[in-house]
Amino acid sequence: MKNFILIGLLLVVAACSNSKQNKSEEEIKSAVSLTDEQLLDSVQYHYFQYFWDGAEPNSGMARERFHEDDVYPQNDKHIVTTGGTGFGLMAILVGIERGFITRQQGFERFQQIVDFLEKADRFHGVWPHWLNGETGKVKPFSQNDDGGDLVETSFLVQGLLVVKEYFKSGNDEEQQLAAKIDRLWREVEWDWYTQGENVLYWHWSPNVGWEMNHKITGYNECLITYILAAASPTHPVKPEVYHEGWAQNGDISVENTTWGHTLRLKHHADPEKGGPLFWAHYSYLGLDPRGLTDQYADYWELNVSHTMINRQHCIENPNNYEGYGENCWGLTASYSVPGAARYFNGQTDEKPETGNSGQTGYAGHRPSFDLGVISPTAALSSFPYAPEEVMPVIRHFYEDLSDKILGEYGFYDAFSEEYEWYPQRYLAIDQGPVPVMIENHRSGLLWNLFMQNEDVQQGLKKLDFSSPHFE
Repeated sequence: MKNFILIGLLLVVAACSNSKQNKSEEEIKSAVSLTDEQLLDSVQYHYFQYFWDGAEPNSGMARERFHEDDVYPQNDKHIVTTGGTGFGLMAILVGIERGFITRQQGFERFQQIVDFLEKADRFHGVWPHWLNGETGKVKPFSQNDDGGDLVETSFLVQGLLVVKEYFKSGNDEEQQLAAKIDRLWREVEWDWYTQGENVLYWHWSPNVGWEMNHKITGYNECLITYILAAASPTHPVKPEVYHEGWAQNGDISVENTTWGHTLRLKHHADPEKGGPLFWAHYSYLGLDPRGLTDQYADYWELNVSHTMINRQHCIENPNNYEGYGENCWGLTASYSVPGAARYFNGQTDEKPETGNSGQTGYAGHRPSFDLGVISPTAALSSFPYAPEEVMPVIRHFYEDLSDKILGEYGFYDAFSEEYEWYPQRYLAIDQGPVPVMIENHRSGLLWNLFMQNEDVQQGLKKLDFSSPHFE
């Protein structure tokens, strides 16, 4: 175990921030005196804890949300998220490698989660978006979304395969865990979710069938879904499903340049400035974009451009929002200021006045839908793409805003200086990418593990991808 002294300091800083009192000179100096590497340790430790101490106790999985005030209007503290758990699996591996927990502790948690997943509701091998962490039964995401969620399952499987690779050559117990994960992976019926067409569908339910009728087409966060579907050793889809469905017979290709950065894939909703930044994160927690290319894009170039356009929008700040700038940027899907969307869209003339209210909405923030809300995960999870631009954001958050936005599990999900809105709440899908992507920049841990999986490599080759990992 390592970093005891550092972690102790970080906990003191967090405790001071949670008091919501003005910081003393000594507290400010403590944050300022940390090196960049120590600050990265700090971020990773706090965010890892969401999936460790903050996990749902029966399942070991990631809670969908965590509210520091313990107020849950929908009584859903026990609801766990499959996609967020996939991110959390990788965050726990970061915890092992960084010495926050032992390998044995991590193994035992993985075993608990996998045992739960084996018994939990599945629909042709596909898990739902939400599960009741106490029973393993589906928790409907919406009226017609009460069955399998192929995209969230792909995020979960991405994490499971990384864990499999980590333990597959370990002791007998670890190899047994890897074998269990392999069985779960093989049981996902990706081909069922095509309805016999050359496209993947997001949802299926035994109660309403294909009522959601949501085709998965690019470009958004779902690239990993198609790659895993092609990679499946038991229920694979044909290459045509990728090229005709996801890539829309080539219509996905564009060349839109904004502020000197080019997006070569057509982002849904905003082809010029790109979608929410989580599109550059979720598929790439395990999938290594470095040198990853196919006939449509260079995925490293794509994600760097997406990041830099999002950042430059916040610097240009066309709406003159308070706080935006080089040290405070990042727009993505997150909690949001209640009423801000209506005000932004001109549906009301009444500007939201929220103060420190715990009330929240939810919005897919992006340059074309900018509500004055900064989501820390947006910049922090982009660390590999722009380390020199993200490090000042981390320092600003720690040194200048920690008394408002730093809590038990890192920076809160979202905040707005414009509306003086600082809800003390977290979402798993925003917590998980932060420690994972920072670790990918520091050591390549998750990228290397995922990309060494033989099924994944075969799937990528099948779709005519190139990567340094298998050239």
